[in-house]
Amino acid sequence: MKLHAEGATVYQFEGGEPYMHTPEFVKEAMIRALAENKTRYAPSSGILELREAIAAKVRTKNKIPAQAGDVIVLNGGMQGLFGAFQSVVNPGEEVLVFSPYWTPIKDLIAHCQGNTVLVPTSEARERGFEKTLARYATASTRAIYYNTPQNPTGVVFTRDEARAVSGFAQDRNLIVIADEAYEDLVYDEPHFSIASLEGMFERTISVFTLSKSYAMTGWRLGYTLATEPWMTGLRKTTLYSSNGVSTPTQWAGLAAFTTESDMLETNRVAYKQRRDLLLAGLNQLGLVCEKPAGAFYSFPDVSRVSRDSREAAEILLERAQVATVPGVVFGEHGEGHLRFSFSTSIETIEGGLESLRRNL
Repeated sequence: MKLHAEGATVYQFEGGEPYMHTPEFVKEAMIRALAENKTRYAPSSGILELREAIAAKVRTKNKIPAQAGDVIVLNGGMQGLFGAFQSVVNPGEEVLVFSPYWTPIKDLIAHCQGNTVLVPTSEARERGFEKTLARYATASTRAIYYNTPQNPTGVVFTRDEARAVSGFAQDRNLIVIADEAYEDLVYDEPHFSIASLEGMFERTISVFTLSKSYAMTGWRLGYTLATEPWMTGLRKTTLYSSNGVSTPTQWAGLAAFTTESDMLETNRVAYKQRRDLLLAGLNQLGLVCEKPAGAFYSFPDVSRVSRDSREAAEILLERAQVATVPGVVFGEHGEGHLRFSFSTSIETIEGGLESLRRNL
């Protein structure tokens, strides 16, 4: 912000939202809802038409056997995650979290007076998921936070990895909180929902958002799938906090699910182009980075700049006017890395890489 105020060009890679605008058919549906006076209170769990459309979507696309009664409409993925942890975690209980992890998760667990136990994703992939989870689990373990595609690394868990986590959860009688915010941003293998596996729907709370798929970050619209007793907890946390989601916003969300469009595929191709451009440049600079299979982040090793990721971020900003996020904010296993978002323009990626070549 200081550099901006001084008139400098800053190449911004620190963001966490889509670069494109909300689709016109979503905005038009919002305008229609307002014109038709669809502005009164809605049921706190969401309008039936939207919950039915969501249930149809997850049955078809995610292979999760949900009905409208298993769906609650919420103010973005964050409210879904808040309600999920509140519904499951009791004081003193532990949650296994694959690490690096999205920063707010630790605080959501702490708000329940629970404890976060970090499970290195790299270790799980190298040694096996069940063996690694068993190493970190205790008698106090209550749940697993399962985020795929992952923020900040872009890791996408495979079908076999989901089966391994599923087997462990069922053997230990654990609940899985599945964060699927980036489900539509996968570039190699298809996204796979863990709740679709046999025996998992009843022990999984699946959290989704329209923010990333439909560029609706400011609309604050998401949804969560759960069976009882978890749905009762989700309904209570919603009823006594926001009492639901803006009614016209829900009608706009319905249009997102019911309007035929190639937008999701078009956007996926555009993100892949940006990913490949950024990754090629970073690796040429010696900022070694594995290719993210999903989301819109790369997480290169920047130890050649500094092993302290906060210092590395400062160096890139001061020398090259390139803004990133220090990896350590995503937990101890993120140290030595920086998060670059490729959800930006081609010009910003090319300009940022050129500035790094000149100044690093």
